[in-house]
Amino acid sequence: MLFHRLTRDTMDRCQISATDIACRRGERLLFRRLSLALESGMALQISGHNGLGKSSLLRILAGLLPPFHGSVTRQGAIGLLDEHPALDENLPLAKALDFWRAIDGGDAEITPMPGVEALMDIPLRFLSTGQRKRAALTRLFGQRAPIWLLDEPLNGLDTAAIAACVAVVEDHCRAGGIAIIASHQPFPVADLQVLPLADFAP
Repeated sequence: MLFHRLTRDTMDRCQISATDIACRRGERLLFRRLSLALESGMALQISGHNGLGKSSLLRILAGLLPPFHGSVTRQGAIGLLDEHPALDENLPLAKALDFWRAIDGGDAEITPMPGVEALMDIPLRFLSTGQRKRAALTRLFGQRAPIWLLDEPLNGLDTAAIAACVAVVEDHCRAGGIAIIASHQPFPVADLQVLPLADFAP
């Protein structure tokens, strides 16, 4: 389903780890004493209900939010999927995706998420929640990033799109990439490790 432009050597060198990190937002300490380490081919689900800090943890791992305590190390580019798709709201979806396709290299063969091809002439601002998620996943799958951070990737997707998303994540890890999935829903990827965020609540 997905054909990577990344070399196997690049994928084999990717890794991400966090050591004794804590997250504080405002006056509230969300979690503490959290450590993790992933290497090429590994997948991890960060589980727990809303409000525990799953999104904040992904932003810390991506380098967009400094930890209150601890450190993060990465080797390899990061691809982040969250509630803010990095796509121009005013362009037809095809042009918004083409903008990033040119930056990402332009020659990767990407199979769009189910239903995306029918949306290519529609600006992102007119898309529903589920359609926006499909568009954002298609964008992520085209990135030259061996480390994927996915925040609630299954929200708003129907059964066919969920199956397609899971299959592409499995392909990514099988090719040597890393996937970290923050989700309260089951994510049936082979050899998936699970980290319950509630275990690190203060």
